[in-house]
Amino acid sequence: MLTTYQALYRKWRPRTFDDVVGQDSVVETLKRQVVLDRLSHAYLFTGTRGTGKTTCAKILARAVNCENPLEGNPCNRCTSCLGIENGSILDVIEMDAASNNGVNDVRALRDEAVYSPAAVKKRVYIIDEVHMLSKDAFNALLKIMEEPPEHLMFILATTELYKVPATVLSRCQRFSFKRLPPEVISDRLSYIALNEGLKLTQDAADLLARLADGSMRDGISFLDQCSSTENITAEHVRSAIGLAGRVETERLLRCVISGDAAEALSILDRLYTDGKDVAAVLDELGALQRDILLTKIAPKGGWGLQSGGYDSATLKDIAALITTERLMSDIETVQSALSNINAGGNRRIAAELCIMRLCGTKSSDSLPDEAPKPRAKEPDKKPKAKAEPVREDVTEPVARPVEKPPVPQAKATVTSQATACTWDDIIRAVKSRLNPIDFMLLSDASHAEGEIQNNTVIIRAKSPFDLSSLDKKEIKAAVKAAAEDILGGTVKVIVTDAASKQEASEDKLDALSKFGNIKFK
Repeated sequence: MLTTYQALYRKWRPRTFDDVVGQDSVVETLKRQVVLDRLSHAYLFTGTRGTGKTTCAKILARAVNCENPLEGNPCNRCTSCLGIENGSILDVIEMDAASNNGVNDVRALRDEAVYSPAAVKKRVYIIDEVHMLSKDAFNALLKIMEEPPEHLMFILATTELYKVPATVLSRCQRFSFKRLPPEVISDRLSYIALNEGLKLTQDAADLLARLADGSMRDGISFLDQCSSTENITAEHVRSAIGLAGRVETERLLRCVISGDAAEALSILDRLYTDGKDVAAVLDELGALQRDILLTKIAPKGGWGLQSGGYDSATLKDIAALITTERLMSDIETVQSALSNINAGGNRRIAAELCIMRLCGTKSSDSLPDEAPKPRAKEPDKKPKAKAEPVREDVTEPVARPVEKPPVPQAKATVTSQATACTWDDIIRAVKSRLNPIDFMLLSDASHAEGEIQNNTVIIRAKSPFDLSSLDKKEIKAAVKAAAEDILGGTVKVIVTDAASKQEASEDKLDALSKFGNIKFK
């Protein structure tokens, strides 16, 4: 007799609540309800993919109809359990809301639900991906959920809880299925491999568990993909799943860190020619940067949060070549490029521009204060024959007709340099004086903006939280020192609320509006 191969995730799907791993609080509650016969008419299982929602729904459907339940578990041997499992009993129906999401589908379900079950105690409807139902379909479902017959039970499952109407949520008992920890997945994979006659090393099991990203089904599918050989090692996992291609991503990042734009673009072109999508390349680059960032900020506890595509030695080696501050900046650059690619336009050009910006970060960071110097000397090369208004990028005083009493020389120097100095100049100069978090808050235009008036630097915070965070001695001292280095004189630093500037402007407009001959459009 010809036998058909069955995928491991189907073969090893739990058949009782005791077989479900990683969801102890959920299964214990469900088992207790079955034992005490205190069952609800509607359940809602929510959580990410591969965490056991549909599996528990099927187990619960068998348990409530089992002829000989065992401490809340179905026996899986009686006529009811076997009939529900093989689909011969039509009183238990599993429905996919993604393909049956119309109001007519739910109306047909509602018309059938009123009839008593023919072969078992309860008629059970398992509606998977219930968030895909239309608004009218939800309304039709809500009507029967309000006053259901005693023989009826609904088990709804969804990965996107926020799309389920509150009126439906309020009529269900909700159970949240959490992501499975890597160690739980690793132990389960080792158990399956042992029973399947596969030799799975601990390193390989841990790698598969991290790649599964909290999904037991994904982890078992990866194991199935690697089962072409009896001895499964971490190196075999990387080769079978395609992680070997991430070597090119590692090389690309090393070129970015060293500023080798030519080689980085060459790698991108090679990957593009081989059929790799440029968005996927940037996505993998961002994932590698994230792993390295976690290695730097959480060297002991961040390993379980990483993607699992790279070993710890490689991550530590690259982490020693780059600062945390630059990593955060580069990740933001990659994410911005991905947003631009998804928005449309030429994907390849957007990816190449992103790589160029990343490679140029090192050279620009190493010379933060050298760029403005050539511009400061330009007025000396071409002196003007007559007095003109002072340009913003001129650092030397320019002769002009004296209309007011002369100002002392020291004060005039600070004022003229303040005209040339901008908030961006101060930001560049203060970068090395602040910790990364304070600098990020100060340099982000959505949190703060700066203004230089005479010998005063005004920092305007965009919110009360920003005001309390920026109005600190160490931040004002760093800004003061940076500004005085540029201006060459004593500088005062004030931190204020940006709203006060807007209110002042509105007050002036209100005053002008009192005059009848002034109208605003």
